[in-house]
Amino acid sequence: MARIDSHQHFWHYEPVQHAWIDEAMSVIRKDFLPADLQPILQQNNIDGCIAVQADQAEAETDFLLQLQNENDFIKGIVGWVDLRSGNIKERLEHYKQFSAVKGFRHVLQGEAPEFMLQPAFLNGIAALKDFGFTYDILIFPHHLPAAIELVQQFPDQPFVIDHIAKPYIKAGLIDEWKKDMQQVAQYGNVYCKISGMVTEADYKLWKKADFTPYMDAVVEAFGTKRIMYGSDWPVCLVAASYSEMINIVQEYFDSFTTNEQEAIFGNNASAFYKL
Repeated sequence: MARIDSHQHFWHYEPVQHAWIDEAMSVIRKDFLPADLQPILQQNNIDGCIAVQADQAEAETDFLLQLQNENDFIKGIVGWVDLRSGNIKERLEHYKQFSAVKGFRHVLQGEAPEFMLQPAFLNGIAALKDFGFTYDILIFPHHLPAAIELVQQFPDQPFVIDHIAKPYIKAGLIDEWKKDMQQVAQYGNVYCKISGMVTEADYKLWKKADFTPYMDAVVEAFGTKRIMYGSDWPVCLVAASYSEMINIVQEYFDSFTTNEQEAIFGNNASAFYKL
């Protein structure tokens, strides 16, 4: 079995383009490229990764494709296209020629919840299935009701929720998020990435125990066949090293069966992204 990190990013740092990297995150205000990640993956016994878009432009998809072309440990990419575009089918047709492009994502966390329910966006989501593309849902907890409305319209479209929908771990808020996660998990085509948690906790003062109730809720909602490990490297570096991030998740799943651990740390991502 290949161990897969289902979620990480690369970039050439640009202050304007990456304005979301604020003062508190200044440690990641620099370039992060495959040569930086590869030794870290090796140290943590990870065989490959999925590179996910961080910028909203087709140039980002092309950048990730170029990196994947040069680095065989990048097993697939989640790019960006304008799903609201009138010529969306043409653009998907274009990207279908590259087997490394597995799916797409829009930074929905930066939009109002109703953004994902507008007809033009729904039209783009509807087009994905014919080309065999997945969709990564990047949201905050207040977007979950809209995300539930979205996924129920597309029962055959493979969706994955990034970063367990970014619950407010630092504030210890869980009830509303948990209820919505249970509801969205009722749709069998929706997966969930156990990723990005450290940056939702207190950057400096988090403890492993902070994450346990959230992982409990995700496992309870999705089971072990629809969850996958992701590091969210290099964003995770704001709050934890790669090893610290993976150890939180590995320790939590230590008591699970070997088959379940292999599913969470590779097989589910391989199946979802058709690696």
